[in-house]
Amino acid sequence: MHDTGIRFGLHSGQQYRSIDECRELWRRAEELGFDLLSVFDHLRPPLGGPAGPCFEGTTLLAAMAASTSRIRCVMLVSAVTWRHPAITAAVAATVDHISGGRLEFGMGAGGPDLGYEQYAIDLPRRPARLEMLDEACEVLRGLWSGRESSFAGTHYRLDRAHLQPPPVQRRLPLVIGGESDEILRIAARHADVWNTIVSDPGEYREKLARLARHCRDAGRDPGEIRKSVTFRAALAGDESEARRRRARLSATLPPEVLREYLTFGTPERCAEDLRVYRELGVGDFVLGARPPIDWTTVELVAREVAPALREAF
Repeated sequence: MHDTGIRFGLHSGQQYRSIDECRELWRRAEELGFDLLSVFDHLRPPLGGPAGPCFEGTTLLAAMAASTSRIRCVMLVSAVTWRHPAITAAVAATVDHISGGRLEFGMGAGGPDLGYEQYAIDLPRRPARLEMLDEACEVLRGLWSGRESSFAGTHYRLDRAHLQPPPVQRRLPLVIGGESDEILRIAARHADVWNTIVSDPGEYREKLARLARHCRDAGRDPGEIRKSVTFRAALAGDESEARRRRARLSATLPPEVLREYLTFGTPERCAEDLRVYRELGVGDFVLGARPPIDWTTVELVAREVAPALREAF
């Protein structure tokens, strides 16, 4: 992906109790002008407790693709542990057709998920999962090409394999999510988009430097990889109301979630906070908006923050 423009998105997840809630969110996000909307590929995410609601990610993404017409449909991200990458390739190609070529598909090594325990699904050790992720990316790219593909790895094998029809997009964007050195090495080899949760600008600059080093080792230009950050915000029309919102959230949210908040303040403050990352080369700004949806923040980002940042660049 070589487009250098700014895109704004929502990372909604799918921890809802009705499909109508999901449809309403996607349709409203499209009407507000967001460029992309993402779900994840958890089965039993810890957020929400052991019995919390969670729709299956790939089938929900297909349904939402069919319910929208413009917005980019993103899987952020799919754990390599859930299915053979040939099946993942077929799922993604199908969703790309349903969406008319609007899919971006993310892969990751797998993280905390109660599904491993509740459903007795095997969770390989992390070094093996990283090997699986690296191989899976090669399997996906080979099958998405539309040509006969063979592959012989430690974990996966293709024998003169075919996937027809291939994705609508000539190069379906592959997103790699994470920030460990091993993940950055895989992103340097395979990613069209690299996504991570927002961090201190100094820390983010260091991650960019590590990604660039891995790109050089892989013979790639770091500029070929679009940079994407996921952030949270609690916005209000004035600073005093924003402070009250912060106090309420601080009393209810766990520290690890609070750390994902970039801005408690006005839309102007949020645009200034994001400007730093734009100057570092970030192209995609993805607002975390899991239920219950903070529609005040969502609408302010769409109507004030996004236009302000685009105007500045």
